Amino acid sequence: MTAFNVVRFRVKPGREEHFIAAHRKARPAFKGFRGGALVRTGERAFCFIGEWASFKRLAEARPQMIAILDTFREDLEDLGQGLGVTDPVSGEMVVRLPPSRPATRGARAGRAKATRRKKRR
Repeated sequence: MTAFNVVRFRVKPGREEHFIAAHRKARPAFKGFRGGALVRTGERAFCFIGEWASFKRLAEARPQMIAILDTFREDLEDLGQGLGVTDPVSGEMVVRLPPSRPATRGARAGRAKATRRKKRR
């Protein structure tokens, strides 16, 4: 069953470019890793989201993930509250939402006509 890991980070002032570059350079060769994304969530705040073929594969890759973390650990601030420099969570997917579908050409045209009729009144 598909699993995801999510890790929250806060980067030290002036270290953002190094932190982002470390993620761009990373070429993880984890079994079952389907890909991921680094997301800027605020000023010096980031979140990494990874997708996995199974929770087992995610768990097996933890030592390798820690090795990658070690390449940019110096860039990170302690998050406080006993968390250290990362706030990781992971688990199996329970619902997948489908992507939004673009409106069909006919539906867009119908809405445009309705809007023009309302403006004429």
